[in-house]
Amino acid sequence: MSEVFTNKVAESGILTIDLESYFPKEEIVVFDIKDYLFMGLILKEKDFRAALKELSLEKYEHKIVAVTCSADAIIPMWAYMLIASLLQPVCIHVMLGNADEVQNKLLLQKIQRIDVAAFIDNRVVVKGCGEKPIPEEAYLEITNKLRPIAKSIMFGEPCSTVPVYKKAKEQ
Repeated sequence: MSEVFTNKVAESGILTIDLESYFPKEEIVVFDIKDYLFMGLILKEKDFRAALKELSLEKYEHKIVAVTCSADAIIPMWAYMLIASLLQPVCIHVMLGNADEVQNKLLLQKIQRIDVAAFIDNRVVVKGCGEKPIPEEAYLEITNKLRPIAKSIMFGEPCSTVPVYKKAKEQ
């Protein structure tokens, strides 16, 4: 007689959250203000406005734009407003920061918008490994989101987890 194998992990009812799936799917392109500085240090309003008028917007169409300045320069606030005013009609979103910072901000926003209804009074595993490195803030954010409603929170894989939180039994 052959022995029947059962998948205890699948039958456990543990829900898995893969934070990697919350990264933005759209391409992030960088707009570096450094490229528009006089002598690599100074932003001249007249020259900056002229350069923006000549800017080809195709590179930014349907993309997320990360606006940054990789040079150590003082950038006036109106410059960011001009960039947003120019790019907002063609891109998906304009955000301040380098590509990684913008990606992480968008990841956190998506985590904050998770509908937690499916996780109420359930055991949840936050997946611990994948293709992309997950920032620490994401683990903090998902824990803050789940702790008030989950039965338990674990880190890792359903077959090998690290306990993070377990709701106290009511009396």
